[in-house]
Amino acid sequence: MRYSVIIPVYNRPDEVDELLQSLMQQTYTDFEVVIVEDGSAIPCKDVVDKYVTSMNIRYYSKSNSGPGQSRNYGAERSHGEYLIILDSDCILPPDYFKAIENELMNDPADAFGGPDRAHDSFTDTQKAINYSMTSFFTTGGIRGGKKKMDKFYPRSFNMGIRAEVYKALGGFSDMRFGEDIDFSIRIFKGGYSCRLFPEAWVWHKRRTDMRKFFKQVHNSGIARINLYKKYPESLKLVHLLPAVFTVGVAILLLIILAGIYFLAFTSFTPDAASYNLLHPLGIWLCVAGLLPLLLFSVLIFIDSSARNKSLKIGAVSIISSFIQLTGYGSGFLIAWWKRCVKGKDSFSAFEKSFYK
Repeated sequence: MRYSVIIPVYNRPDEVDELLQSLMQQTYTDFEVVIVEDGSAIPCKDVVDKYVTSMNIRYYSKSNSGPGQSRNYGAERSHGEYLIILDSDCILPPDYFKAIENELMNDPADAFGGPDRAHDSFTDTQKAINYSMTSFFTTGGIRGGKKKMDKFYPRSFNMGIRAEVYKALGGFSDMRFGEDIDFSIRIFKGGYSCRLFPEAWVWHKRRTDMRKFFKQVHNSGIARINLYKKYPESLKLVHLLPAVFTVGVAILLLIILAGIYFLAFTSFTPDAASYNLLHPLGIWLCVAGLLPLLLFSVLIFIDSSARNKSLKIGAVSIISSFIQLTGYGSGFLIAWWKRCVKGKDSFSAFEKSFYK
């Protein structure tokens, strides 16, 4: 068997159905599929059973332990030369495996990963979220973009690795968030070859609303500090930028509030001298605070509208980009304070409500 597709699942039977349908349409077919149900309350076994006669597929159900350990569970029961790690909310284009095979035949690699895109069927919110997670202006292009501020680290929504390398590394760690970056770091530290396969992309749904998206990126910011504590050399300039952005937004909002206060104060004061001094200052503070936020919003709006060919998605992308940057940045800053200043152990947020 050339490839084993490992898919951990948690309460997503409909998405599994879409993913399996896309696997049925592959132009390259030397692969097996291993579904690992991670303690779901809404299992997908009935969905998987529809494909057992037309696809090399196996289904396992286990108690909940998180995606990393579920991938390890599936890897232990796989037979492929390469393991393909996918999230259940992905859909594959027909030539996905063909693109991987072409890359490996031209230049073999021990590990690899591909970028993600938004499918035409996705909601405007999902497309906006996809933009904010892949744009150079929000993530520095580190998630598979050709322009990037750091080397490419495969992510678990679309990752491939030689089975013997996976075994040598011991699979994924028990980290709840950031376990894929932890795994990628260990790939590089082990001296294995790893690169981006730009044509092996997937359609990735991600989160369906902004509240869930904030929880995801906030935990990603926390995970970055947890990773820093394990691998100090892993922290790069690009990882600091959302925290800088978050602090900057907070300062700008304080400047705007100060300007509003002065404008409100001068509206009720009969003192001409105070009015002549504080009213222009209030206007200046409001403009100084709003202008950088407006310029960034316009940049995101133009870039996302052009990429998605939709003014509406461009507008929603402004919201998702601010959530992506401040959500990650706030998680990063909170974790830095708790772990690096106060010396506390690793942690994550929204543990009981992450999927709600």
